[in-house]
Amino acid sequence: MRAKKEDLLAWILHQTEGQFFERKSCFDRSGVKTKLRPAKDVAKAIVETLSAMANADGGTLVVGIEDDGEVSGMTYPEDRIAVLVAAPKRLVQPPMRVQVIKGKLEGKPVLVFEVDWSIESHQLTDGRYLLRCDDKNMPFAASDIETLKEGKRRRVTETRFIGEATMRDIDTTLLRKVAHKLGIQAPPGDILSRYRLAEGRNGKTALTLAALLLFGKDPMRWHPRCDIDFVKYEGTQRQSGASYNVVKRERIEGPLVTLIGKAYETIRPHVRERQRLVDLFFEERFEYPTFAWQEAIVNAVAHRDYRYEGSSIEVWMFDDRLEIRSPGELVEPVTIEHLQKRERIHASRNPRIVRVLTDLGFMREQGEGIPRMFDAMEREGLHPPELLMEAGAIFTVAFKNTVALSTDTMRWLQRFASLDLTGNQKRILAFAKEHDGAFTNRDYQRLIGADIYAASQDIKNLIRKGVVKLPQKGGRTYEVIEHARADSKPERPDTYIALEPTLKEKGFVKNADIQKILDVPAFQANRIAQRLTEAGLLVSVGEKRGRHYIPRH
Repeated sequence: MRAKKEDLLAWILHQTEGQFFERKSCFDRSGVKTKLRPAKDVAKAIVETLSAMANADGGTLVVGIEDDGEVSGMTYPEDRIAVLVAAPKRLVQPPMRVQVIKGKLEGKPVLVFEVDWSIESHQLTDGRYLLRCDDKNMPFAASDIETLKEGKRRRVTETRFIGEATMRDIDTTLLRKVAHKLGIQAPPGDILSRYRLAEGRNGKTALTLAALLLFGKDPMRWHPRCDIDFVKYEGTQRQSGASYNVVKRERIEGPLVTLIGKAYETIRPHVRERQRLVDLFFEERFEYPTFAWQEAIVNAVAHRDYRYEGSSIEVWMFDDRLEIRSPGELVEPVTIEHLQKRERIHASRNPRIVRVLTDLGFMREQGEGIPRMFDAMEREGLHPPELLMEAGAIFTVAFKNTVALSTDTMRWLQRFASLDLTGNQKRILAFAKEHDGAFTNRDYQRLIGADIYAASQDIKNLIRKGVVKLPQKGGRTYEVIEHARADSKPERPDTYIALEPTLKEKGFVKNADIQKILDVPAFQANRIAQRLTEAGLLVSVGEKRGRHYIPRH
């Protein structure tokens, strides 16, 4: 069973470019006049994207739409369109299995190519292997792609068809709500087919495990531990017997598309607020940045190994830390070392589940989650997340609520805010501040956990930006330059400095902008806006939904 062409085309209009979706134009707009691109050039662009998607998690490519979403169509004769349709078989080795649909959007002809992840590694005729990463087709070593695929061959569980399951086991009301949000109007079976969660067999709909986990009426019938177990402990260690120290335990259940939201609502009341003095006023901060712990939960749901039916995702809250524990090993070629270095390496154990969660907005760019967790913690002056692989195949992300950097150090680091420093560079500068303004390459290696080459590259970057210098030729000790570039108005609070780029670009900020930029909930964004207004930095304009804030000149 496949979704109807009309439903697929309607869905396309709601998509944006990303891991699973891309648009291609047939026109060259680089010159003064717009002209039609040669069909052979478009064919090459088609196979580049499709091979990258097939080597990753699959996806959809539409030919006849501009990058900005404008439908420009195709004006090729039929023989040239045949060249485009044949490209996935002619220009790639081994040939790809691709579904091709000819249709019209806004009255203009388009071609839709759909490709699933492939068990084989596909190579272009020029010798390159590409892998889809975020919205880009990246060159990748053939050995790394083969390693990734070997991991999938061994571990992919979500695509297993469940013989005894029928459409009566699907919560069709929930499925239709999700489809409405995604801009799909189609029967439930066609919606599942659209995401390759089901297929027609002998006049019936065969359902995959992923379909039942995402939209099932009773997901735990098909996987007894697809829930989240939230446990809050008193103290900093688990105790048993007479010292049993569990103060709260809740089992969070439901289809995966609702499970994540339920987990947020269950855990959020237990994340305490803390205060820190920032220039003109006290500013509330949660003990764990909202984005960081929520992203860890999304990753656990999306990437856990559903082969393990005896283990749930566990969230353990202690007085000093929060741990999110996910069953399963890391997927090749990802390693703990890669993640700790914040390298953007994409590998998905459950690509169909990931695609649905991505379309629903739970997930963003692939490979960005862990680096952004690190950034969120460091912005708050907290320790970076700890990443652990425990015996028994449990991957754990642990967040400490103890402050790593003082308010004074955080304020001092703001002088470099405009230089786009990495988290690691900020950490070595903070180290230098506490060590007479100096550090060595060896200090960098120990602090960051980097090798000598990576440390040297980061230090050279700091030198180029005018932040540090090497006073003695051939010396080993680097010094922070005292007059290093500072913000023009250092007396302004950290919050205002973070808002300045948006204020300059738009001329104003709204409550929603503050939420997004500072990663805070609505009530806290409103409180921050009020305090910046009281401090004379912002001026409130308008009322209710029309309220926004402009800088006081």
